[in-house]
Amino acid sequence: MSIPQERRLVTAIPGPKSQELLARKQAAVPTGIGTTLPVFVTRAGGGVVQDADGNSLIDFGSGIAVTNVGNAAPKVVERVQRQVAEFTHTCFMVTPYESYVRVCEKLNDLTPGDHDKRTFLVNSGAEAVENAVKVARHATGRQAVVVFDHGYHGRTLLTMTLTAKNMPYKHRFGPFAPEVYRVPLAYPFRWPTGPENCAEEAAAEAISMITKQIGAENVAAVVIEPIAGEGGFIEPAKGFLPRIAEFCRENGIVFVADEVQTGFARTGDLFACEDEGVVPDIICTAKGIAGGLPLAAVTGRAELMDKVHVGGLGGTYGGNPLACEAALGVLETIAEDDLVARARRIGEIMLPRLESMRERFDVIGDVRGRGAMIAIELVKPGTTEPDAAAVAEVARRCHAEGLLVLTAGTYGNVLRFLPPLVIPENLLEEGLGILEKALAAL
Repeated sequence: MSIPQERRLVTAIPGPKSQELLARKQAAVPTGIGTTLPVFVTRAGGGVVQDADGNSLIDFGSGIAVTNVGNAAPKVVERVQRQVAEFTHTCFMVTPYESYVRVCEKLNDLTPGDHDKRTFLVNSGAEAVENAVKVARHATGRQAVVVFDHGYHGRTLLTMTLTAKNMPYKHRFGPFAPEVYRVPLAYPFRWPTGPENCAEEAAAEAISMITKQIGAENVAAVVIEPIAGEGGFIEPAKGFLPRIAEFCRENGIVFVADEVQTGFARTGDLFACEDEGVVPDIICTAKGIAGGLPLAAVTGRAELMDKVHVGGLGGTYGGNPLACEAALGVLETIAEDDLVARARRIGEIMLPRLESMRERFDVIGDVRGRGAMIAIELVKPGTTEPDAAAVAEVARRCHAEGLLVLTAGTYGNVLRFLPPLVIPENLLEEGLGILEKALAAL
């Protein structure tokens, strides 16, 4: 790795050059585009990002689960550089190219289930989810879409409607899309009768609401994240996802897995659905698919996907040739470097350390996640009352010490950890040490 794999602070965070650039950003970019940590990046790779002031920070964010194979991963760079010299765009719907087809073939092969599949490519996770709903509605002739508490699916009109959290995603952006219904998620830490009852009771409640309030025969699709991302890295209680998938099969409902944040080795499986053997009818992928280039995919059962008329799916930039080559480089890297196993190793390091911190710091109410998708939920000690202020303070202290962390959660009280799967273990351990000191300082 050409960039030194070390944390190095030469100025305060953010430094003077980043502050100058931040002033320019504020003068040129709308306030609505927020910034988690205003250091302006000049290089990144492995487990670090470097800023304009020469600081090198440990990366526990991966651009929100995008650079799973690391920033500027060699196979991605090599393929993109070669492609950009050949051609940058034709529009696949006008004159196609092989790399688009190769990405689709690989996703048909790699995604859960051995049934006949079709894939098409779009630009973002939100666009993938929106297109999955289009396919489900067209194929079933139904209109209703069911989603879950704490879910996040995007910022377009439909996906903003599918998203649970009002602020900042939905506030004053209505009216919203019709025929979207929300049901409970199996959230073990907050289930009223305890985590041991969560899966069965939450599934029963969700199914009851669907059948009584909507009518299963009116539902085109159930859309769910196998692990809720922005909602706080909530891993549904074991048994919940299989029961919901079974209900969908029994009633002709398209089961859509939103694996935008959980996909491509992030959770210690190539896709998070695999943990409980759930096979979705349609799976939506993005983020980690192309190492940072804009690409997303909708992969589904051939009999569903092929029902849409010619011209009903597509977009000018979907499956851009540069992004397709990047995706092929990502998939090669995951396979050759066994990043699925690497994600599991990251979980084996992080989870025991975080559990130890939970025993020491009663502000930590819950430790959860799989592979390299891990979170802690902070609460007022002795309660389950969310403590968003504590999360903000811990994040501030981590950032000041050169550790990039992200927050999440419906209540704003979750710290989420998404290190690149290629992060050196010494940086992982160092980052956990910084986190521990930040918690101790509360």
